[in-house]
Amino acid sequence: MREFIRSIVHALEAGRSVQLVSVLSASGSTPRGAGALMAVFPDGRTAGTIGGGNVEYEAQTLAKALLAEGGQALRHFRFVQGDAASLGMACGGDVTLQFQYLPGGDTAAIAVLRALLDASGKNADIWLVRRLEGDRVAAMDLAGRSGCPRLPGLPVDILQNKAVFRDGWFAVPVVKAGRVYIFGGGHVSQALVPAIAAVGFRPVVYDDRPEFADPALFPQAEGTLCGSFEALSDQVKVTPDDYVVIMTRGHQADYEVLTQTLRSGAKYLGCIGSKKKLALCRDRLLAAGFTAEEYARVHAPIGLAIGAETPEEIAVSVTAELIAVRAGVL
Repeated sequence: MREFIRSIVHALEAGRSVQLVSVLSASGSTPRGAGALMAVFPDGRTAGTIGGGNVEYEAQTLAKALLAEGGQALRHFRFVQGDAASLGMACGGDVTLQFQYLPGGDTAAIAVLRALLDASGKNADIWLVRRLEGDRVAAMDLAGRSGCPRLPGLPVDILQNKAVFRDGWFAVPVVKAGRVYIFGGGHVSQALVPAIAAVGFRPVVYDDRPEFADPALFPQAEGTLCGSFEALSDQVKVTPDDYVVIMTRGHQADYEVLTQTLRSGAKYLGCIGSKKKLALCRDRLLAAGFTAEEYARVHAPIGLAIGAETPEEIAVSVTAELIAVRAGVL
């Protein structure tokens, strides 16, 4: 998302106009859901995607025409055969797209999008909110959990974990609070960091060995920390918005991390290891006073069961599990 927004800002600051295409709503079987974004530039380049295929081709064609005339539009498409609004596809769904014209040099749009770039580095929930009047965007700004004073009348209950279009208001979650704390900087962590960063998570790697907490190993990470596994609170405060991934080099370090994070309320707790090793860790935690219900929150073994073996495969399985938790389906 950050690179997508940056590409729009650079174009606007250079005086080039942009069409911002948004999926306002989608039902049935569609390539992308509500909140998907695509930018179309005057030279025909695009950034982002609303799903590919015929819907994206038609959207790009219309966006280019609207760019030439400085227009905005709202369009409905159906993924069924033989309908007047059909794209000639048999998916069985429908989608509503909004085409927002952003003039080159538009200082108001640039200010909002630059604020969004700044917000992407903060640990907060941020929504891009637009007010629609007919097929035109009448106002656009950023909102936090409590709303936005510059958008009077904004119903805060549309600020949800997914995009919402209702009563002329369209809110898209663009920055999510919470980090993925990865304890252990070994081979699996080195494969995991770029995988989860690519899908919008904010990884922070923690290891007690300086050579495995080296920022050069994790260029996509938000940060790296080096310290004792017995004293995480010196540098880390896990919140209910955070995810905890435990991949240390040994059973004792795994245990130390679990004792300090199991009652943190973290959105996700996962621990790598064999079933035998994890059973031993569970027994130690129960003996130390933790309950079976508390340990049941731990995803162990970590990741979805896809038969992963290599560090890269394990990274895929863990990334998929994190996505499922974030989406609320796991």
